Amino acid sequence: METLVSDTSVLIDLDRGTLVEATFRLPFEFTVPDLLYERELKEHGGPDFVRLGLRIAELDSDGVSLALGYRRKRRPLSLPDSFALALAKTNTWTLLSGDRELRELAEEEEVRCHGVLWLLDQMLEQRVIDLDDLRAGLGKIAAHPRCRLPKSEIRKQILAYSVR
Repeated sequence: METLVSDTSVLIDLDRGTLVEATFRLPFEFTVPDLLYERELKEHGGPDFVRLGLRIAELDSDGVSLALGYRRKRRPLSLPDSFALALAKTNTWTLLSGDRELRELAEEEEVRCHGVLWLLDQMLEQRVIDLDDLRAGLGKIAAHPRCRLPKSEIRKQILAYSVR
């Protein structure tokens, strides 16, 4: 089973769209680094994510060094994001991120990376959610005042879901 390492932004978007439970029905293992969980998820729905199947993983000392190097290389990255990339890189796992800076560094590091819209396509392809519920979820994500997804991509996705 493929392992996907998520940053916090992806999990927040899925939660905003009430798409978390459908996500965990996908045939992937979802993982976050322990530092990210402790700092960003533990008090904000973390136990619910764990109950659904989210795995919390630790980096070894080489992984921590790699993460700290990423942080020095790209100052705008948060430490939890740096840990997520290092976890994906050291295990040859796929990164899930909505953060442009993190996605660019993942590309430089040759780490496969996807975002929320890819996950939505996977939900549809794997038939873990009804199309109307998927459209509604994407609409909730798009309507949120702090939506980070590109509006043009959201429009394309909604249009693609409308013609199915």
